[in-house]
Amino acid sequence: MSQNNKNQGNEFVRAYALLLQIGVTIIACLAVGIVIGYFLDRLLGTSPWLLLVFSLFGMGAAFKSIFDFSKKV
Repeated sequence: MSQNNKNQGNEFVRAYALLLQIGVTIIACLAVGIVIGYFLDRLLGTSPWLLLVFSLFGMGAAFKSIFDFSKKV
């Protein structure tokens, strides 16, 4: 395998890892927001309002994480 093919293979793996990291970040942020909202709704009896609010917070956290990540790359 030539050096050029190895570099292309490394770039592919790096790009795949980057996309995977972005996907996991989005899912994790949304999941944390949903779980917190769900449990607070059950605890306080405010269904579905806190679920909606914390879902939006999770979405905002996901966008912020991706924005911060894009500045690094």
